[in-house]
Amino acid sequence: MVALTLTRKLAILSDAAKYDASCASSGAPKRHSLGGRGVGSTEGMGICHAYAPDGRCISLLKILLTNFCVYDCAYCVNRVSSNVARARFSVQEVIDLTLSFYKRNYIEGLFLSSGIIRSADYTLEAMVRVARTLREAHDFRGYIHLKLIPEASPELVEAAGLWADRISINVELPRDESLTALAPEKDAVGIRKAMGKVRLGIEAVAEPARRAKPPRFAPAGQSTQVIVGADAARDGEILKRSEGLYGAYGLRRVYYSAFSPIPDATERLPTRRPPLMREHRLYQADWLMRFYGFARAEIVGEEEDLDLAVDPKLAWALTHRGDFPVDVNIADRERLLRTPGLGVKGVDRLIATRRHKRLTLEDVRRLCGGVKRAKAFIVADDWTPGALTDRVDLRARLSPPPEQLRLF
Repeated sequence: MVALTLTRKLAILSDAAKYDASCASSGAPKRHSLGGRGVGSTEGMGICHAYAPDGRCISLLKILLTNFCVYDCAYCVNRVSSNVARARFSVQEVIDLTLSFYKRNYIEGLFLSSGIIRSADYTLEAMVRVARTLREAHDFRGYIHLKLIPEASPELVEAAGLWADRISINVELPRDESLTALAPEKDAVGIRKAMGKVRLGIEAVAEPARRAKPPRFAPAGQSTQVIVGADAARDGEILKRSEGLYGAYGLRRVYYSAFSPIPDATERLPTRRPPLMREHRLYQADWLMRFYGFARAEIVGEEEDLDLAVDPKLAWALTHRGDFPVDVNIADRERLLRTPGLGVKGVDRLIATRRHKRLTLEDVRRLCGGVKRAKAFIVADDWTPGALTDRVDLRARLSPPPEQLRLF
């Protein structure tokens, strides 16, 4: 077997990691190396590839320890039967790359996943050794995200939580029966049990009654990822699964990844990827559930798909026109959050400003960054939409068809 250079390994294993979407570093505790102590920081900017919910640009070294895998998941390009170039980092190579990239200001953290080498325990032990060595031997204070293997022992899962900021376990597919059919080595029940153990570890640290506080455990929480379009699950079914995951396991975030056809795939998989707009609409609906007070059933039925032409908040408003218009000077926060064109930060600014003055349409424009969508659904001190809210063509006015841009 030809020995690969470190550069070639990096090219293979960084490309193989592109299917993992869960890379935001939000929620990590603030650490820095001012005063000459330690290496790294969870603050600052760099050459960035992901964005936190607060708008920060996040740069992570996103790699697999190896793309060898003993599993044969039909939807995975790294499955054991796949004919792809293979590579494997040593533990020391990952450590050296992380430190080298950080000191060159290329990254501010590490996202590490892996195919299964020999066994789940063997693989996760190597990943934990990377994180532990970075923390203990090099006093690395940057962000570390480990993608756990649910079949690994509870002791290794606990060790991962001690050294990583965030840990994640992928549920893979929205339907348990799809996972059984397409990834026979994986167990949906085992995945949920592992997620439950992670939640217990996170909650144990937060318990106030303890005399001696236990060591930190995944302070940035846990997340998961769902593949969209690999099976026949509808958008409502996917969001119902997400709703259950948020409630049962206290997840920070569910990531949605549009299925990407792979070479030599089984006939059980679709030959075309779903529209990327579908992935986008799922993220928008997820945001409505997490930050805007919507229940999943209000957004989409379990056997329905989201409307690809308009965002789910506008779609809801168009079918509930009797709830509008709302007066921005007197409406409560919950009603304002359900108004198209008004975001969380904009609503909070409106509520803070109206304590001192009556809000005009120009105030709404200034505080919310525009009123194009909101105009049809709000009343301000100098504005009322009149019959605009009930116009038959309102949907078309607010969501015009895409237009090809002209070069000249």
